[in-house]
Amino acid sequence: MSPASSPVSAAVSAAVSASVRAPVRHLPAPTTLRAHLHAMRFTLARRMVQLGMLVCFYGTLHWGWKVFGQPLLTGDLSAAKLLGTLPLADPLAALQILAAGHPLVTEILIGVAVTLGVYAALGGRVFCGWVCPMNIVTDVAAWLRGKLGLADAPDLVTLPARTRYGVLVLALVVSAIAGVAAFEAFSPIAMLHRELIYGAGLGLSAALGILLLDTLVLRRGWCGHLCPLGAFWALAGRGGLVKVAFDDASCTRCGDCVRACPEPQVLHFNTVAARGMVASGECTSCGRCVAVCPEDSLKFDLRLRIHAAAPQRARGAPPVSGGSS
Repeated sequence: MSPASSPVSAAVSAAVSASVRAPVRHLPAPTTLRAHLHAMRFTLARRMVQLGMLVCFYGTLHWGWKVFGQPLLTGDLSAAKLLGTLPLADPLAALQILAAGHPLVTEILIGVAVTLGVYAALGGRVFCGWVCPMNIVTDVAAWLRGKLGLADAPDLVTLPARTRYGVLVLALVVSAIAGVAAFEAFSPIAMLHRELIYGAGLGLSAALGILLLDTLVLRRGWCGHLCPLGAFWALAGRGGLVKVAFDDASCTRCGDCVRACPEPQVLHFNTVAARGMVASGECTSCGRCVAVCPEDSLKFDLRLRIHAAAPQRARGAPPVSGGSS
């Protein structure tokens, strides 16, 4: 190993880089429509995907939407079929069914494989940030906290973010004991989807309950602390091919990304600087951190490109260019 690429040299380069950071600055508040749209670009894109998914389910059921003579999208978020041919299935629902002692038919197994493949490639919690309809509710709750002056107020209940993994294990254990898919029976996500699409159930009541929980009791209580589906996708999508890349040299540590992030624990600067990316599976890929960064230190990029840039980062050279901003 050459001296220039040794761990000691890399550490020295990082220390020197940190000692000469540019002064902290923040993005100015947008003053034009174009600037507002640019600042909201990821949020707008996520809403288009979330609402577009609901419209596809609704349009197929109620208006008979077809493509190439086949129903566009039937079923629900637990089990669906695209174009009357390609099955899609929620892997956590399938795990609960297996835990309950029931076999899975071939079509569900294929649907699980397809769904796992897509989200494992993109990053599991892309489902949470870009598809799940409850994300809209929790984002509204976060907005309400700001409007009500509760953004920095202490939570009435304190729970560690890892509580959701305990809920995930509990859901599987209860499924095994009760002989039914326990979380599926009471999932507010499934309830909301069914009521919006089929007009049945208590989905809106469940959404109201989560809105009150997140607004008044615990910041990001559902998505950030309790949801077992989010816990599952955090584990399943750790190796996603698309990640938020981090350029430590240009970062001034203003902290705007941490304040904007719904999962701020994933933005530990020492960790992301060492890896060159937000590697945690708990990242929802929502893009908030990218949108608020005044130095463009955060960008969506491919994991392979980020790894390829690692030797250059260690030598203090500019990172490989590219990535979506």
